Amino acid sequence: MYVGRDMTELSMVAKSEWEESELAYFHHSLQQMVPYLNQEGQTIHREIVKEIENRGGLNRHEADYTHGSEVSYD
Repeated sequence: MYVGRDMTELSMVAKSEWEESELAYFHHSLQQMVPYLNQEGQTIHREIVKEIENRGGLNRHEADYTHGSEVSYD
């Protein structure tokens, strides 16, 4: 289960200030609803994707005994 700031709070914060887990969670959620999103929802999803790309993706570069190589939003 996602534990973090909700979209209401995040809508008032620049995407560059979002945590990677927030980007990952909302990208995954919106990606599943793409066919049903209105113009505003599509714009938000596009901005999230752009921020993920600006950061070089969501993959962790190293895994260790407590973390895998992918960002988890749970």
